[in-house]
Amino acid sequence: MFPKLRRLLVKAFSEMRWYSIVLALLFYGVSSWVLLFLADEQALTKPVDFIYWLMVTGSTVGYGDFSPSTVSGKYIVSFYIIPLGLSIFGLVLGRIAAWVSEQWQKGAKGLKSLHVDNHILVLGWNGPRTIRLLELLIRERDSIEDDPAIVLCVRADIVNPLPDQIEFVKVTTFSNDADMDKACIANASVVLMDNPEDDLTMTTALYCSQRNPNAQMIAYFNDESLVNLLQKHCPNVECTPSVAVEMLAKSAFDPGSSVLHHDLLDVNMGQAQYSVSIPEDIRPLQVKNIFQALKINYQATLIGMARKNEKLNIQVNPDLDNTLYPGDKIYYIAHQRINKIQWEKFLEADNV
Repeated sequence: MFPKLRRLLVKAFSEMRWYSIVLALLFYGVSSWVLLFLADEQALTKPVDFIYWLMVTGSTVGYGDFSPSTVSGKYIVSFYIIPLGLSIFGLVLGRIAAWVSEQWQKGAKGLKSLHVDNHILVLGWNGPRTIRLLELLIRERDSIEDDPAIVLCVRADIVNPLPDQIEFVKVTTFSNDADMDKACIANASVVLMDNPEDDLTMTTALYCSQRNPNAQMIAYFNDESLVNLLQKHCPNVECTPSVAVEMLAKSAFDPGSSVLHHDLLDVNMGQAQYSVSIPEDIRPLQVKNIFQALKINYQATLIGMARKNEKLNIQVNPDLDNTLYPGDKIYYIAHQRINKIQWEKFLEADNV
């Protein structure tokens, strides 16, 4: 009988299930109360006082405001309540610590489902290049009033590279509904796709366009020939081919071109390129007035524009007589992002 009971107890506690701990706590509490009641410890058996005293004594804190008064009560406390309480207290703390560690490990390994909305979703892993991309996204996020979550979703066997700054999800494929739901693909506001293989980027872009057609999507390709193919099927995807060769050729005839373009893309170096949409409550404005107001009031330079419904059709160096309407987007160069533009200054420039 006793060997069977021992094996049952060893199995129950070795698995460290929550129900085992709850049963142990109930048994410990009930048995302690019964023993103290039999020892005639009236001061310790009152419900509220008993719970308080048992927690204090079992955890060995021992405030001393309650203590056994009978000889049998002292023996019970010394040889039963304190030793057993220490064991159960350690068991509970160990189980809680193990659970917290397990949850942290799941988060670090990307095994937990996220609950985010309007976030920036980065799909793919390219080692140091992806780290650089994430760092730039974090710095850009710091320059705006909104604080969207940044989620890295990968297939590679890695842990969260920036655990205190981004969310992380690991999937088996970028085209599986269950996997991509962990990254909240349907709720993302921006989806960035950058994979080592262009064919994987292609299939990922096709899938994401179906799951979230309203998101802003950007895909990076090493082979520029795939850009036209993808845009035929997904015209809403902004395709970014590699421009390294073009920069080499440009710098050969216009020295410093590669440095200039790098400067415009890096928020940490001098002037950088930003964009903003014209508010819906602003009347139409001419490009020349926007150009003038940006330079006078913000030391910024207008370099391009895009119509409200043609965000991927950007007009670089637009004609000064062009008219911009609410919802249209302007692109400008400035030392930092202009978060609170005083549009009344643009209206004043229009009246000059």
